[in-house]
Amino acid sequence: MASGARRILRWLHEAHDAPTLSQHIRRYNSVRPRNVTLTHSELAALTSDPRPGFRLWLLLCSDLAIRSGSAMRLGPDNYDPDTGQLRFVTKHRSCVNLPVTEEIRELLATCDMRDPRPFVRQLWTRERPAHMRPIGPNFELGQNIRATFRAACEAHGITRHVVPHDLRRTTAVAMLELTHDVRDVQALLGHRDLKATLWYLDHDLRPVNRANLEAIKRPFLVSRKEKSA
Repeated sequence: MASGARRILRWLHEAHDAPTLSQHIRRYNSVRPRNVTLTHSELAALTSDPRPGFRLWLLLCSDLAIRSGSAMRLGPDNYDPDTGQLRFVTKHRSCVNLPVTEEIRELLATCDMRDPRPFVRQLWTRERPAHMRPIGPNFELGQNIRATFRAACEAHGITRHVVPHDLRRTTAVAMLELTHDVRDVQALLGHRDLKATLWYLDHDLRPVNRANLEAIKRPFLVSRKEKSA
């Protein structure tokens, strides 16, 4: 809003000779990205949950770094059992193809591919007692899953504030640490714009290696010695 106000004031000054007032608008630092990631022990504790619907949702968010809302909507139309590939469109209209891990594949094998309902809903409904009313719209399922996530964190002694999106961030950071290639992270997250990927990794950029700096400098040193000779 402050940036927009400055642009309007500059335009008024340039186009209509209004007083130069843009310098009086306060400048704000950009918002820093959230940098919470889960430890290996925390992730292992959460994903060992015996409830298949909740566990599938956790694995989709952690193993494949899928947004929590998207993970709840994936169904048979998004999955090819023969190739073990999930294909879906992100909230920013990017098409993503991801291979599922073995744990996810085993859970998906228990789902009914003729049932058009999302996988998480199928398993979540199946594990509910028969006397309980069925789960309603998607937002109601989302509320139940998020409440279960908070309860699971407390049960496993995770006292700091952790949200489902931190599962996605944890996997993104782990991918960078493994491959050292930000393009691999971009492909995993399904980002068209690399700047969106860097938002996840801004707090976790690798330190500069002194040996690399010396290697870059070496050709210039050789050239300088040749000239002096």
